[in-house]
Amino acid sequence: MDQSLNDIIPGLGLQNIIEVLLAFFLSSIRLSAFIIASPLFSARFIMLRVRILIAFVITVIVFASHPIEIDTKILTSAHGIAIIFKEIAIGVTAGLILSIMFSAASLAGEKIATSAGLSYAAQVDPISGVQTPVVSQILYLFLIMIFLTADGHLIALRIIIESYKLIPIGTLPVPSALIDGGMAASGSMFLNASIIMLPVVLVVLLINVAIGIITRSAPQLNLFSFGFPITMLGTFVILYFSISNLAFAFSDLVDSSLDHLMTTIESLKNG
Repeated sequence: MDQSLNDIIPGLGLQNIIEVLLAFFLSSIRLSAFIIASPLFSARFIMLRVRILIAFVITVIVFASHPIEIDTKILTSAHGIAIIFKEIAIGVTAGLILSIMFSAASLAGEKIATSAGLSYAAQVDPISGVQTPVVSQILYLFLIMIFLTADGHLIALRIIIESYKLIPIGTLPVPSALIDGGMAASGSMFLNASIIMLPVVLVVLLINVAIGIITRSAPQLNLFSFGFPITMLGTFVILYFSISNLAFAFSDLVDSSLDHLMTTIESLKNG
């Protein structure tokens, strides 16, 4: 009878509950930052409550499989603040790597729209919330569909969950590895955008050259009433017949994005 209620039911003490909540909060920082910065989970059409629910459920898995081995009392110290900022930096960098790589589809669509005279056909993007050309939105949504079809979102989440094993909470990686990962992703983004848009842009260039020769030989033809419709129709025809090639290019883009994400996480471990 002398036994207290806290001894009978372990974890009932308020101090233990606070420590568990602090540990859970610390485990959720990296994952929440990734969800905020990643290309799919940060879309505006996904409600904030859904994002919070996704982060909460996955954090439960992380908290159960990768327990924190540091004292949560250090969160109020300078070292604890550094750990929090480190977790945010890792999550945001991982999400931005995917966002930067996926921007290759939007960049390719903008260049195609500019070359074909379709840059004026723009509307609000449901994912980013900004006004972009329709061609860019079509290509980006096509990329997101391939990303979901290939279970890329699950693979990305698995990489973030495994990062808790590679980079435990409390370790401080070299900041230069985060910067190098973002710079490498930017270079890959421009390369992939060029690979996607070059075939279409080259055909549009040939069409414009042919229209210029025809206009030069027959000056009475109006370029605005003759050239623009042919250029736009030719662009639509090219995009229609290149759907299968675009699908393979986007599939390779998804694979390279996930590989680059995994390489960056491993470089943080080595750092």
